Amino acid sequence: MIDEIAPPDAATAFDALFQAHHARITRVIARVIRDPGRAEEIAVDAFWKLWRNPKAQREEAGGWLYRTAVRLSLNELRRQVRANRREEFIADHRKPPDPEQVRAAAEEQEHVRTVLAAIKQQQAEILLLRSSGLSYDELAAALELNPSSMGTLLSRAQQAFRKEYVQRYGEQTDAKR
Repeated sequence: MIDEIAPPDAATAFDALFQAHHARITRVIARVIRDPGRAEEIAVDAFWKLWRNPKAQREEAGGWLYRTAVRLSLNELRRQVRANRREEFIADHRKPPDPEQVRAAAEEQEHVRTVLAAIKQQQAEILLLRSSGLSYDELAAALELNPSSMGTLLSRAQQAFRKEYVQRYGEQTDAKR
């Protein structure tokens, strides 16, 4: 199969490169991802990329190969981290919520609604729109205000909200934030 893709001398040179670097490349990858079986697969991927890149074979192939192997192993590490986060998220959301947590969340929502109703309407609108993800320019357009004053208005709205909340319900605990 290799002979069909490249001339025999290239295959021989590639075999020599493979024999010289394979074990070390695999160890480097295994140190990063801590899975020897997967490290072997990634090492093969690195050599496959080298085989498919004639320019890299002509340059300093060893350095290119190690760089590629490290990049592939870091990509694998990132993939593992994302997969773990995804699994944790799914596990956290599969279990039914604790009734106490549901009650506390509903109570907190009611406190927020009460405070929003108590502060100035414009301040409540700014806070609600900003919490919906609008940028300063979008806020200014939606409320027909000067975009350069949005930072100040938002800060004042946050201060008014905080003051009213503390006045009604006391200091927030970390569980409520």
